[in-house]
Amino acid sequence: MNLLDVWDAVWADATAQVVASTPGALWPLAAVFVCLVIPQAWHLVRHVVTIAHEAGHASIATLLGRQVRGIRLHSDTSGLTTHSGSTKRLPLALTAFAGYPAPAVLGVGAAALLGAGYAFGLLWLLLVVLVLVLVQIRNVYGFLVMVVAIGGFGWLAWSAPDPWRVGVAYAVTWLLLLGAVRAVVELHGSRRSGGGRTSDADALARSTRVPGLVWVGVFWLVTVACAVGGAWLMLGDVVTD
Repeated sequence: MNLLDVWDAVWADATAQVVASTPGALWPLAAVFVCLVIPQAWHLVRHVVTIAHEAGHASIATLLGRQVRGIRLHSDTSGLTTHSGSTKRLPLALTAFAGYPAPAVLGVGAAALLGAGYAFGLLWLLLVVLVLVLVQIRNVYGFLVMVVAIGGFGWLAWSAPDPWRVGVAYAVTWLLLLGAVRAVVELHGSRRSGGGRTSDADALARSTRVPGLVWVGVFWLVTVACAVGGAWLMLGDVVTD
């Protein structure tokens, strides 16, 4: 099979529509809920939320003309995106703001694709996003995390049974939507306990002179709104039946 045949196969798969049953959308939600409440499981899957978070910083920084120096992922599930360029407050504030909403916004986009029946296409799109993030990784742990993630998604997208692919597409979407909300709750808890003073909320406070607690509230409102909207896109037909 040559590269053209591979591309044709991938394109045909990505554009194929599949309609998930109601259990097909709800069982992944139950699995994600378990991951959210069990600390060890959350620590593992939170890397997905962190990758989306850092990709949000990097994307907005690039769009605003800043130079992204690299992304680092850490074993405690935190991350860091370094960038340089203009020191004007607006670009810095927008770049700082982008992180926490990014997983939720990506989750809404994923939910829209699932609602339209493109579960397979979503897996291929997520694989492309992971590859784009990989080229910006600047530490060994982050590189290993990304290689594992790309390998897993690559196998799922290319050769996993269709029910598995649909289930994982829904699970990742639920994780992005609900994990984004939990990440904001963690941010608030960290700041209340005296930590997190180098957080995105505090960076926004320095750039805008609006208190960090206000920005935490904005993050919470945005992520909850996205979670509700994403759930409606995936389950709206079930609710209205």
